[in-house]
Amino acid sequence: MDGGLERVHATAIAADGRAALIFGASGAGKSDLALRCLSLPLSSLISAPVRLVSDDQVLLERRRDGLWAAAPATLRGKLEVRGLGIVEVEAAPASEVVLAVELAALAEVPRLPDPWPQRRILGLRVPVLKVWAFEASAAQKVVLALLSRSLPAVQP
Repeated sequence: MDGGLERVHATAIAADGRAALIFGASGAGKSDLALRCLSLPLSSLISAPVRLVSDDQVLLERRRDGLWAAAPATLRGKLEVRGLGIVEVEAAPASEVVLAVELAALAEVPRLPDPWPQRRILGLRVPVLKVWAFEASAAQKVVLALLSRSLPAVQP
């Protein structure tokens, strides 16, 4: 099934053509977490640079059994940095969503998600990583999961 377009309140980042959608309430730290992900250097853990797809609003499109994230034209390459304002960053093109990140309180973050929780988006089941946005390692956890080839696949 192709089709299905939706605008969601989220932030999306991408690395190596794979996107993560970051969900959370206003002020929960979506943009701040994205900023920290974008700032991660390449290393033995982080094998590809992270780029912003879209901040605050993300356009989602279902293409067959895949989910794609893109920025509305007015937001492309713009990231809100609290206390600083809107900054221009290198933007990623539309990227295939492989992960949903849900910002949660530390007590709600499972130590070993087995099986991975899922979130239904446009009729597809997307694996979910719950993180506490302000944990020192939150950005590394998000990017490690995003780049992991053992991440459960998005499924109808």
